[in-house]
Order: sequence, then structure tokens, then C-alpha cells
Amino acid sequence: MPTAETLNAFVARVVSGDHAGAIEDFYTETATMQENGGTPRVGRAVLVAHENAALARAKAVDSECVGPVFVSGDHVVIRWIFVFHGHDGRKTRIEELAYQRWEGERIAQETFFCDPAQFKPV
Repeated sequence: MPTAETLNAFVARVVSGDHAGAIEDFYTETATMQENGGTPRVGRAVLVAHENAALARAKAVDSECVGPVFVSGDHVVIRWIFVFHGHDGRKTRIEELAYQRWEGERIAQETFFCDPAQFKPV
């Protein structure tokens, strides 16, 4: 189960824009991530590479945690809002829930739930 300090540090890292750094520092080596029940990506190195590729498709990303963060033992739910600023000037706003299973102070499994219709630029 993560401590409140660890959760606060994780959220702060993501909000600061260091998404890949958050994965490197807060996920287990064999962590998994998946969207809406899709095929999981497996392994921290794969997760970091995928995140870096996603971030490279945008000029900038604004990240916001909409609290509270819900914790029940090793399970955590975080509501995120991400605004992607495209290289072409368009913006895409994504709101999602992240359902995480922690092993101690690191995330071992994460599933994101969001409406795919949000991926259209606004």
C-alpha cells in the first residue's frame, strides 16, 4: 500500500509534466498499463517508451489531478484531465480515471478508463 507521501509525490510528478519520469520512479519493473480493457503493455521500459512517443506527438501537455485520490489498500483511483497542445495549434482534452494496483510504494498494474470520443481535437 502506498503512503500518502508517495501518492502525493507521484501526482506532483505527473502534474509537473514529467510523465515518463513518473513511470521510471513509481512503477515496478514488470508493471502493466492498458486503456479501456485493451491489450496491456508490459514492462517499465516499454511503458516509458510508449509515454515518450505519445508526448512527442504534442507540443505540450497540461496535466491536472482532480481530487480526491481514492485509496483502498493497494488500490488507487485517480481522476486526471490532460490537455494536449498539438504542433498544429489544436488542443485535445482527455478526462480519464486511472485504476491502479500498487505493490508497496510502486504501481504494478494500471488501467485507464476514458471515452474514446474525447480524442478528437477541440
